[in-house]
Amino acid sequence: MSADESSLGRCPDCGEPVPEAWLLIEYETGDGETDIYAECPSCETVVSPK
Repeated sequence: MSADESSLGRCPDCGEPVPEAWLLIEYETGDGETDIYAECPSCETVVSPK
């Protein structure tokens, strides 16, 4: 990951950073929170970065 890429957080499966470019969906839940799902470029699975 280059220095100019922002991270969404870390993959809960492998611990690698998930770059913003890999974001799949961002939505607001019923209680006003925001959830995101992205594809982890390292383990190639859809995750909710932490």
